Amino acid sequence: MTESPTTKQANGDVCQRVKNGLKPEKNGLLKSLHRCHERQPKHHCHPEEGEEVHAASHHGSLYSRRFIESFEETPMLVAVLTYMGYGILTIFGYLRDFLRHWKIERCHIAREREEQKDFVPLYQDFENFYTRNLYMRIRDNWNRPICSVPGAKVDLMERASHDYNWTFEYTGRVVQDVINLGSYNYLGFAENVGPCAESAAEVTVKYGVGVASTRQEIGNLDRHEEMEKLVAKFLGVEAAMAFGMGFATNSMNIPALAGKGCLILSDELNHASLVLGARLSGSTIRVFKHNNMQSLEKLLREAIVHGQPRTHRPWQKILIVVEGIYSMEGSVVRLPEVIALKKRYRAYLYLDEAHSIGALGPKGRGVVDYFGLDPCDVDVMMGTFTKSFGAAGGYIAGKRELIEYLRSHSHSAVYATSMSPPVVEQIITSMKCIMGEDGTTIGCDRVRQLAENTVYFRKRLREMGFIIYGNEDSPVVPMMLYMPAKIGAFGREMLKRNIGVVVVGFPATPIIESRARFCISAAHTKDMLDRALSAISEVGDLLQLKYSRHRIQPSLARPFDDNVYEDIDD
Repeated sequence: MTESPTTKQANGDVCQRVKNGLKPEKNGLLKSLHRCHERQPKHHCHPEEGEEVHAASHHGSLYSRRFIESFEETPMLVAVLTYMGYGILTIFGYLRDFLRHWKIERCHIAREREEQKDFVPLYQDFENFYTRNLYMRIRDNWNRPICSVPGAKVDLMERASHDYNWTFEYTGRVVQDVINLGSYNYLGFAENVGPCAESAAEVTVKYGVGVASTRQEIGNLDRHEEMEKLVAKFLGVEAAMAFGMGFATNSMNIPALAGKGCLILSDELNHASLVLGARLSGSTIRVFKHNNMQSLEKLLREAIVHGQPRTHRPWQKILIVVEGIYSMEGSVVRLPEVIALKKRYRAYLYLDEAHSIGALGPKGRGVVDYFGLDPCDVDVMMGTFTKSFGAAGGYIAGKRELIEYLRSHSHSAVYATSMSPPVVEQIITSMKCIMGEDGTTIGCDRVRQLAENTVYFRKRLREMGFIIYGNEDSPVVPMMLYMPAKIGAFGREMLKRNIGVVVVGFPATPIIESRARFCISAAHTKDMLDRALSAISEVGDLLQLKYSRHRIQPSLARPFDDNVYEDIDD
C-alpha cells in the first residue's frame, strides 16, 4: 500500500492479502505505541461565559489546512422547554389512544383486524405511537411532490389535508420558483439542459433505458466499463466498480468484507446503510463517539489488548467505518487522524464519501482531496453518484485485488440489475466536466462556487444569531430548531415565502436537537442566497429561533463517556 509522507505507518511491514480482498492483521501482536493526540488546553474544555470556542486541530504534522468545526451548547431553558413539549405531546397522545380504543376518535393508521387479535401482531402498536401522535401533526412538511428539475429552484404541487394530515388532496395549483435548499445538488448537475442532459439523451436513443440483466450475465455495457475506469482515475486509485443503488453499496458490500471474528468500529452518527451493513456482516460492532479520536483510539487499544470476547484471540480484522461529511451534523471526518490511528494499530479504513465526493477539495475529489492526503491510505473508498453528479447509484474503489474480490462476492454486484445507460452517461459527462476533460472550466468553476456559497451562507447565519452545526467548509448546514412545535412551523413559514427547506426531528436526531438542514449548491446565485437568508431571518424572529450565545463546544472537548460504545455479538 502506498503511504502518505505526512502519515507514515509506524508499524513496519505489510502483511499479505487473503481471500476476502483485505490483508490479514496481527492485531494481537502489536507493540505499545505513543498516543497520536495532543492534550487540549483547559480553557477549550471549559469556555468562559460568552467565549466562542472552535474545534480546531492542533496536529500541525497531520493537517495541511485549517480545520474548524463548531457545536454550540443547547441553552438550558431551551432544552427544558423542548423536553416539556415532547412530554405534553406524549400525554395527549396517550389520551387520544384511549379515545381511539373506545371508538370515540377514528384512527387511520394500519393496525390489526379484530378477527386477528389473537395472532402474533403484524403491526406493533407501541412502535407506531410516535407516527400517529407526533409525526402526523407535522407530516405536511415531508414528501412534498415536485414537478420540475430539482435544481436551484423547483416547482411544487400544492396539496391540502382535511383530516389533520392523514390524507392529502391536490389543489391543482403549482407553486413555482421555490428556492431549493433541500436537494443534494451540490454542483448543480441536476439539470435538464446542457452537455450532461444532451449526452444522456443520445445514449438513451442508442442503448435504451434499461439493461434487463446483471453485470455478470449480459448486462455489462461498454459504458459501464468506461465509467468505472473514469471513477478510478478521478479518485486516484487502481480500480473501481459501480452499483445501481447508493444504500445497497454500503449495506451489501460491508458483509462481503467483514464477518464473524472481525471487529467493526463505527462512528455513532454513521448513516443507516453503514449500520445495516455492519449488522448484516455478523461482525462484532463497537461504536465510538462522533469524530472523537480519543474514543476511537481507546477502542483500538482495548481490541488489541483483549482480543475477541471469551477466547481472547486476536481479531481477524479491525475495520474502521466513517463518513466524509455527516449529513445531519455537517461535520467533516478528521481523516488525517483516523489514518494515523489506522496505521498505528494496523486496522482497515472504510470511508463513505456520499456527501463529500464532488463537494469538498480544491478539485472536488472529496475529503481525501480536501486534506491533501494519499488516496491509497484509504483501504475502501465508497461514494454515491446521487448528489454531486446528479445521477444515481454508488461506487467502491481501492486496490485492484479488492475490486476483483467484490465483483464475485458482493451481493449487490452479483444479483442487482445493471445501471441504466442514461444514468451512466450522466455520471461520465459530469465527472469529465469536474476533471476538466471536457475542455472547459465549468467543473472547476462550480467546485469553487460551491465553496464560496458555503462559507457565505454559514457566515451570514451565524451573524444573525442562529446556532449552526458542523465544519465551516461543509455544504450541509444544520440550523437548530429544538422544540417540536417549531419543526412544522419553520417548514410551513419558509414555504409561504417560496423557500423549500428540509426539517428533521426525533428519532432521526436526538430528542432535543431538532433542526432544519440546508444543502448549498453551486447553482445558487448570491441573490437567491440573500433572499433565502432574509426569509430565514424573518421566520427566525417570528419563531424566536436565534438562540446563539456564542458559547461553542468543540467536538474534541466533549466529555468522554466510557459507556459510549456497545458490543453486538452474533
